[in-house]
Amino acid sequence: MQKEQILILENSIKRLLRRGANKQLLNILKKTHMADLSIIFENLTPVNQEKLFNLLDNPEDIALLFSHLPEKTFVEFVKFVDFDKLVTVFDHMPSDDAAELLGCLDEELSDKILSKMKKEESYNVEQIMSYDEDTAGSLMVKDYVALEEDVKAKDVIEALQNKYLDVEMPFYIYVIDSYGKLVGISSLRQLVVESPDKPLKSFMATDIVSVKPYTDREVVARLVSRYDFLAIPVVDDDNRIIGIVTVDDVIDILHETATEDMLKMAGVGEDYVETQSILKGTRIRLPWLFASCLGGIANFFIIGRFESSLVQLTGLAAFIPIIMGMGGNIGTQSATIVVRGIATGRVNIRDFVKVISRELGVGFILGITYGALIAAVAKVSFMAESFSWALSVVVGCSILASMTVAAFVGTAVPMIFQRLNIDPAVATGPFVTTTMDLISIYCYFTITRLLLGF
Repeated sequence: MQKEQILILENSIKRLLRRGANKQLLNILKKTHMADLSIIFENLTPVNQEKLFNLLDNPEDIALLFSHLPEKTFVEFVKFVDFDKLVTVFDHMPSDDAAELLGCLDEELSDKILSKMKKEESYNVEQIMSYDEDTAGSLMVKDYVALEEDVKAKDVIEALQNKYLDVEMPFYIYVIDSYGKLVGISSLRQLVVESPDKPLKSFMATDIVSVKPYTDREVVARLVSRYDFLAIPVVDDDNRIIGIVTVDDVIDILHETATEDMLKMAGVGEDYVETQSILKGTRIRLPWLFASCLGGIANFFIIGRFESSLVQLTGLAAFIPIIMGMGGNIGTQSATIVVRGIATGRVNIRDFVKVISRELGVGFILGITYGALIAAVAKVSFMAESFSWALSVVVGCSILASMTVAAFVGTAVPMIFQRLNIDPAVATGPFVTTTMDLISIYCYFTITRLLLGF
């Protein structure tokens, strides 16, 4: 649903709530996806949230609403929900969503809910909650279709129609042997085109891609993205299937990872700004801005060291911002490309020399292009002055040196951080920009001294 449509729907729901028009509200709720309703729900007053919630009687709808609500909204609202109704909702919730939401709650309330849930559901949720939150185990769903290899195609279809009606991801049939070990996979499409009397083992795929419960969730996301899977099986150390990670969770991971990297690259932490207090936001940003401040002070001393050059050729000062800007921009571009490549698995530390060489080449070509352009601007701007040719050569060479070195630094630093097991996202933004400002200024005045002698 588009933003404008959600806004219209929100206004309609608020108006109907004021009028107490429950019949019309029920009609709207039947036609509205819970993902859209969660956006509206967040913007309602606590009183209206309660009124709207009381109109929902399907536990599966409520479970879906809860899973889409922001953590803060969910934690605040759930305090006022009838406990028995809450237990029923968690019983109807996918095990991975239930584990995630219970992990947001107070430990005492979470344990109390688990103790009242159905035994099988409670066991599945507790097993998922036992894994670290950044692992495949914390994301896996315990509902999947797993049948032995001798089961015939027609019996598989019958089982899907009767036994596995509520399975979240029925598009893959996981084939196991008599010991419960994963030996193959069949897609739903493959199943329906085969002869009804054929056993699974005769047409299952045996080139299985699986992960362990302790595999990092970003690795899982890359595998699902690379092979275009709808789900990937999670197996224990004995190769017995214990769950699956579905594509909807992978999309969430990719979104969260991209957001975290973007925020880190800007030097503002990992959390959304609306979840940060003033003090927390200040504390997170202070070190990065302090680094920029130190860089500015260092630039002050570098420029001071070359004060005599500026006195003799005042035109030099006019090009300081553009040289710093061009170096900083290409350095940030290179760093961003490499950070994203590392995050998606397309850039490997083993390719260090290859990646560095490619970015150096790009930086050199761009340096020549923009060096020539800005040198021409310098020549035209100071055409009447005797030093115009000298200034244009200095500016052109400085742009070339600055952009080439910046491309190297922007590429090398994230890869070195990755090699040291430090998040490479922190290498960009303030770090690379400040470093490049220093290098650009130093290159500029060093070239001035080398070519002009002052």
